[in-house]
Amino acid sequence: MGARNFRVTGGRLYNPQNVLIVAELGTGHGSDPVKARELIDAAAEAGADCIKFQIVYADEILHPNTGEVALPGGSIRLYDRFKELEAAPEFFAGLKEYVEKRGLLFLCTPFGLRSAKELHDLNPEMVKIASPELNFTRLLKEIAQWKLPTLLSSGVSHLADIEEAISIINSEENTTPATGDPVPGDSLCLLHCVTAYPAPETDYNLRVLGNLAGIFGVSVGVSDHSPDPELVPALGTALGAAVIEKHFCLSRDDPGLDDPIALPPAGFAQMVRAVRRAQELGPEETIKVYRRERGADLVEAILGDGIKRLAPSEKANYERTNRSLHALRAIGRGETIAAADIGILRTEKILRPGLPPSWEQKIIGRRAQNFIPAGEGVRFEDI
Repeated sequence: MGARNFRVTGGRLYNPQNVLIVAELGTGHGSDPVKARELIDAAAEAGADCIKFQIVYADEILHPNTGEVALPGGSIRLYDRFKELEAAPEFFAGLKEYVEKRGLLFLCTPFGLRSAKELHDLNPEMVKIASPELNFTRLLKEIAQWKLPTLLSSGVSHLADIEEAISIINSEENTTPATGDPVPGDSLCLLHCVTAYPAPETDYNLRVLGNLAGIFGVSVGVSDHSPDPELVPALGTALGAAVIEKHFCLSRDDPGLDDPIALPPAGFAQMVRAVRRAQELGPEETIKVYRRERGADLVEAILGDGIKRLAPSEKANYERTNRSLHALRAIGRGETIAAADIGILRTEKILRPGLPPSWEQKIIGRRAQNFIPAGEGVRFEDI
């Protein structure tokens, strides 16, 4: 299928015959160390190889005016919900120690330069870049300097977006700082993803995996937001995935932001068994088994045509979950735009998108041609 090995620190290799299974705990721990350890233990017992977290600072992700999110207790500002998910660096240091004592890989996603620095200080073995940050130029450049094995999610993106992100990651001098030895070419894994919560299984177009591996010369995997425990993970393995990532929870009734679309322990263990079976059966037999068990039409719809495009369920999210340039304060017409006036944020709910992050230095020092309300995207016509 064209997929390559994904090599992590210590020389461990993952590929479709030895898939790295990632339990995405995200922020489901609610900054409670007891709940976090319960999640880690349950994920380990369900068969996860790697436990993933997110270091959240609301100011790094969105503007306070971005809109509200509906929760069981009522609607609150999305910004305030993210504020509730913030935790001290010491919290993640403790999680890393606990994960590694269990013999598992620790993985974490930063969302900005502050969280990236805190993650780097933890000396992780690998790093994950989430789909909305695929176009966050400064963050990509920062992480590229670490020379760590990297998982790069590619939800809500076009081929050109992926190409630019990979070129940034590979643009730094391609040697390890300690030894000067070349960084292995298989230290980047591109995760195919559909940025919808949940994402229909039939939106996954898994034949794209081989094409992405061939186009970019990297290993590939799947970050799966679909409800079914088996279909996308097992068929993704058959189509060349070296990594399978899935959200994990103790119960879908828990209050975590992603818990409603996560797999509880029994479902996650079912997924692990399905992936391991796919490893053993191989591509043709795995596809044959699922066509027989789940129906040929459904399996064919999940496999798709292999052409990289926005999935139907994520089209509306393009330029809204991705990063763009937003005004941190109200900027009057004729005012000079300073670096402190601009944030590289997700647009999300009700604001308008702005110029892509790569334009940041081009607009600093320019005069605003229009009034730009606080939080709104800075457009070309505004400068």
